Amino acid sequence: MTRKRVVIIGGGFGGMTAARFLRDAEVILIDRTNHHVFQPFLYQVATAALSPSDIAWPLRTLFRSQSNVRVVMDDVVAINRTARVVQLRDSAPISFDALILAPGSRHAYFGHDEWEPLAPGLKTMADAVHLRERMLLAFEVAERQRAETGAQNRLTFVIVGGGPTGVELAGSLLEIGKKAMGPDYPHLRLKDLSIILVEVGPRILSGFDAKLSAKALTVLERMGVTVKLNHR
Repeated sequence: MTRKRVVIIGGGFGGMTAARFLRDAEVILIDRTNHHVFQPFLYQVATAALSPSDIAWPLRTLFRSQSNVRVVMDDVVAINRTARVVQLRDSAPISFDALILAPGSRHAYFGHDEWEPLAPGLKTMADAVHLRERMLLAFEVAERQRAETGAQNRLTFVIVGGGPTGVELAGSLLEIGKKAMGPDYPHLRLKDLSIILVEVGPRILSGFDAKLSAKALTVLERMGVTVKLNHR
């Protein structure tokens, strides 16, 4: 009996889990990168707590022992549902008996895509590395300006979104300030750092129990994070 061919688009949690369970099919896993990223820890890469290699694993290594899975690194440009074919940017088209779409999510700008150059998202490894670079450069610029001019401008980070990533990022930034301001940046003090978390809803961590949301809010505010609820 000929095995069915299942094409999976996306090597994140959904695509990787599906590929692991489909052991009786010919599986072709397509992703634009050649690695799986443990996305919940991207904020730790962004804040320099972890290196990229700590949270990324090659897809080919993960499926080394599963011979029915073939990994293809490419971009999907079109899907022909009638012909059951996936069109790729740099590779030959791939036919399928069944198709699983698990491409992941992307940050949104609420209809204002012009914000993106000023406010990077945090969904990919490239996002995390870029964000880390911008954060560390902000500390460097503030240190230099204070040393040269004595300017008393506060170093302000604004985080839009009070979900798990926003909350974790706010807390991590403040921890960086506690550890680095003074020892590493002698002209900066913790009081010079302002972290503002903006949430459009009535509470942070809205997907969690209300008691946990309230506890998280109390902890952030005690740490020194300014949380603005019901703000768009």
